[in-house]
Amino acid sequence: MIELNNDKLYFTFSGVHPEAQLLIDLQRTLRIPDDDETYPLPPGLGSFPLRHVDDFSERVPSRWLQRGGVILPMYQSESMWIYFQSSYVDRRGQYPFAIKIAAGKVDAVSGELWSDGLRRDPQGYVVAPEQPWLDGYCVKKGVIRQFVAMPLGSGLSAEEQITGEAEYGGLQIEVFPMKREVFESRFPEHEQEDMISYQASSEFDMVMPCAAPEMGLAPGGQMKQEIVGDPYDFDDWDTEHGSRCFIHLANSMIWRSVTGEEPPQVPPTAEEYSRS
Repeated sequence: MIELNNDKLYFTFSGVHPEAQLLIDLQRTLRIPDDDETYPLPPGLGSFPLRHVDDFSERVPSRWLQRGGVILPMYQSESMWIYFQSSYVDRRGQYPFAIKIAAGKVDAVSGELWSDGLRRDPQGYVVAPEQPWLDGYCVKKGVIRQFVAMPLGSGLSAEEQITGEAEYGGLQIEVFPMKREVFESRFPEHEQEDMISYQASSEFDMVMPCAAPEMGLAPGGQMKQEIVGDPYDFDDWDTEHGSRCFIHLANSMIWRSVTGEEPPQVPPTAEEYSRS
């Protein structure tokens, strides 16, 4: 089951384990220069607003309804990073999840086209809690390129560069929990309870309109980030109980016409932020 609460997605697998839940927070951030230099992670600007596609069935494209999911306003002047927080199971620890992230059906970890299920070689997923966040597309060991928005049909999105088509756009997330019996074997109960709760993201409301209505994700500036290898056995993942969510990207005009809400404000540039 997937729930949307306070602009965050909660993937819950009560049929696998009553406390197996993963929070995913799509965070806004500054767009760093795309100049082949490598930069540190810029500051977070708070969560992107999210709304259910089904709540606006009369105003969204039919293909959005077919795929379901949520809508997010994103602009070419900003970037995205994705935060993962797995639930804490009493006296055992955090519940592990395998998470697939794709943009326009292009895997952000392996760079290959989307395929159902998990793939180990090359690894096309990240593991939480070992990987607390993902800043962008993995382009080589220890280096990622930011998730940045481009108008779908411009030829600049990762999907169009790899497939030559602008069919999907948006972001696709699929989550697989660890099998319950494996979790309980790998994480035996211990006496001391070290409670870990979901951490609220800092809010700093800011965003800039784009020209095209639908958006895709493209690789932007470079940052250092290690993708943690899967420390578990491949058979530890419960691939029969995966859960998938489609995230549609919209510009300010579409967001306003669909939701009736004003989009967030224009974010500062990296130069403006550094001067503040």
